[in-house]
Amino acid sequence: MSEAYWRRTRRITVGLLLAWAVVAFGPVFFARELTVEVFGWPLGFWLASQGALLGFCAIVILYARWMNRLEAEAPPEQEG
Repeated sequence: MSEAYWRRTRRITVGLLLAWAVVAFGPVFFARELTVEVFGWPLGFWLASQGALLGFCAIVILYARWMNRLEAEAPPEQEG
């Protein structure tokens, strides 16, 4: 594969890893500010965990779509 293909692959991977870090740690950091309790449990942490799960699913879907598109645009690999 060409150098441009691998450059774009690394850019996509690094960008989505940064998005993963934000989704994993961002909501939990700010969850303490939401002081509502439901059945004795802080609602903020519950919302953060459920939102993080949706965020992780979105990251996987984005990665699959972007990489499928990138591989479709890449020239076929030559044998030999």
